[in-house]
Amino acid sequence: MTSPPNSDSPNADGQSSAYLAADRDTEFLQREELRGVRVGLELLKAELIQREQGIRSTIVVFGSARLQEPSAARETLRLREAESAKSPTDPRYRQNVAIARRQLDLSKYYDIAREFSTLVSSTCQIEGQCDYVVVTGGGGGIMEAANRGAADVNAKSIGLNITLPYEQHPNPYITPELCFQFRYFAIRKMHFLIRAKALVVFPGGFGTLDELFETLTLAQTGKAQHVVIILVGRAFWERLINWKMLIEEGLIREEELQIFHYAETAPEVWDLIRRYHGAPAP
Repeated sequence: MTSPPNSDSPNADGQSSAYLAADRDTEFLQREELRGVRVGLELLKAELIQREQGIRSTIVVFGSARLQEPSAARETLRLREAESAKSPTDPRYRQNVAIARRQLDLSKYYDIAREFSTLVSSTCQIEGQCDYVVVTGGGGGIMEAANRGAADVNAKSIGLNITLPYEQHPNPYITPELCFQFRYFAIRKMHFLIRAKALVVFPGGFGTLDELFETLTLAQTGKAQHVVIILVGRAFWERLINWKMLIEEGLIREEELQIFHYAETAPEVWDLIRRYHGAPAP
């Protein structure tokens, strides 16, 4: 005779898991029917911890996890060129070299993100206050740079990691007490914006674009009017997104381009935020 689907063998005390208190039964909490409970817990845990850590406001920094700091990008290019030299007629290696060169050009944004985070963290996290705390997606690349900039001046920063089909490890510069892991993208996105005063977006791929356009939509519809949106690297963004075409096709109004701003340097980014919110000068 087979056992019922949800039955299990007795535990060390001779009791079924049915005897466990519901909040201590981790297997039970993973059931499909408990999704609503898990969503609520995921929202509340990060909220309570940030309150306890005194986090009053944040600046969200997005950008590619694949962008390396300049020294690492130069080494990657050197390796790709060496590979290509061994097989000079192979188009795959030539393509790898071309990509590595473009990645080296983009690596300047690692330094800009790090500098910006140092600037804002040293300016706003003073006398025990936790205002304009940098928050990232917790991974490498631009996210690492932003968390690293805060760590450079012994300031707090937040990492909102997400479980993925492939391994993602939090970068080592996140404040340990503020390093979170989320199961649900929707709850993670809520935490990005709950305390956000600004969204600073560096060059990135699908994930960066997803977060950018969601925030643009919230600002366009009046749901996130308190968030100033800044795109770093105007040439990159105007090459990537044809804003003019959207206007010409009647899909957005020209004045809606005022929802976001461009900046090229860390001081420019902070100056835009400071003027928008009246934040302290460095």
